[in-house]
Amino acid sequence: MEIRNPKPADADAIYELVAEHETQVLGRPDCTPADIADQLNEPDFDPATDGWLAFDGDRLTGWAWACRRGGSERVDLDVLARTPEAAEALWAKALGRFSGVTANVDVYAEDTAKRAAVAARGFAPATSFHRMRIDHHGPVPAAYLPGVTVEAASPDAEELLRAAHAIKEESFAEHFGNVPQSFDEWADAREASSAHDWGQVLVAKVHGQPAAMLVGTNHFVPDENCGYVLTLGVLPRFRGYGLGRLLLRRAFAADQRRGRIGTILHVDSNNTTPALDLYLSVGMRRVLSIDVWRRAL
Repeated sequence: MEIRNPKPADADAIYELVAEHETQVLGRPDCTPADIADQLNEPDFDPATDGWLAFDGDRLTGWAWACRRGGSERVDLDVLARTPEAAEALWAKALGRFSGVTANVDVYAEDTAKRAAVAARGFAPATSFHRMRIDHHGPVPAAYLPGVTVEAASPDAEELLRAAHAIKEESFAEHFGNVPQSFDEWADAREASSAHDWGQVLVAKVHGQPAAMLVGTNHFVPDENCGYVLTLGVLPRFRGYGLGRLLLRRAFAADQRRGRIGTILHVDSNNTTPALDLYLSVGMRRVLSIDVWRRAL
């Protein structure tokens, strides 16, 4: 067995391995080739030190990565393997990459084999994320609130983008797994993604004061023709006035105008704000659950 670091040219082979695993668990792939290419291109990820491929001859038998988020103590980690030998070798690589950090591994609720693998290596459940979806069956009416304006960003609208970033930082300060980012770090991470579109960033202002933000992307367009809400944040002092619902309905309407058949987002089941209730109240439904398992390294 040969183990080496990944290169951009390996993206298609990695996708085939990941798609094979997801099909075994979910009945279909849950990622696209572009998602894997983006993963190899993430600003926080260094392929020369943070990723490994296992080969049996020319056949890819496993893929692992351990990505530290900024200078934080959070590491996102994953291992997928076709053989027990590749699994053991790659888990050793991934778990040995960092120390003094907390590692998170995402596990589909249906993936009993992976759940057993992470449990055997000292990981424990920390939280779950629900994938929520709403389908658009015709025009979606836009929503309005008295005294509130909603502005869409653009690549050169730096002031509005900085306002969106500031809202994100404050509104997510206490959320599970949150890692603070400077504006430049946030902008670089967004622009490194092939699904990125600054035009899908919305900022709600209350009497001219930035109060809430939403970041939409094209992550689920290639495979499901759905829009995706990557981030929805409301400043604490403006919560309870319907700003989150307003931005969601604006995003739904925009997705429908773009020809999307639905909109998707993820929500932490342990969110301290009533986010899940909000998404249910606007007609979204749970379609999938992803458990986060955690271990201190």
